[in-house]
Amino acid sequence: MIGRSGNPTLKDSTFKRAGQQALGDTMTIEGTVNKSFITLAILLGGAFAAWSMYEDGRAGIMGYAVGAAIAGFVLALIISFKSTTAPFLVPIYAAVEGFFLGALSANYESLYDGITLQAALLTMSVFLALLFAYKTRIIQATKNFRMGVFAATAGIMLMYLLSMVLGFFGITVPYLHDNSLLGIGISVVIVIVAALNLVLDFDFIERGAEQGAPKHMEWYGAFGLLVTLVWLYIEMLRLLSKIMSRD
Repeated sequence: MIGRSGNPTLKDSTFKRAGQQALGDTMTIEGTVNKSFITLAILLGGAFAAWSMYEDGRAGIMGYAVGAAIAGFVLALIISFKSTTAPFLVPIYAAVEGFFLGALSANYESLYDGITLQAALLTMSVFLALLFAYKTRIIQATKNFRMGVFAATAGIMLMYLLSMVLGFFGITVPYLHDNSLLGIGISVVIVIVAALNLVLDFDFIERGAEQGAPKHMEWYGAFGLLVTLVWLYIEMLRLLSKIMSRD
């Protein structure tokens, strides 16, 4: 059985829905890596476009960014429940998500000079470090490890959902968004959980390739990795902004 991933887009049931064995070509790790690079390139293209619009002072850019975030969420739901749509929808998802990240990053950069470069470098460093740790088996995705990360991820998502709902009534969740030492500590924990999801994603993709999942699952695997990397980058931005705002 495919190991459970904390990433909600990469679940055991995904490969079951896709079929254990494709009639034609099957999923490979190399193919998933190639498609991951393609989706990342598209995301960066969307991000640079939004960044340029922000720098040009175009009115309403953040409104467009919110629209892109909503579109990305809808696309993510469709891809998650219908993996066969991944080859067509993942590139679109990467573009709209990139546009949102570009506008968000430009906004953070206007407040804290150099923060986006630091967040990007930290995200990539964590990705490479965990990939090395996974390949050398320093970290292994055991059953207990998977369950722990899954539970922590679900808890964080519920906390964010609660914070959003309470925000409509003018109520804020204590310490979640402030720059106190406890608030920074909470952000550190969230960054760690987001990073550990990468280990589960690597394991999920590796097992899918071993079991001969359909070829379109390469796009789905790339999608899952992108979701985790985007989350990790955003959490890096939040953590760094809290630290910088204390200066």
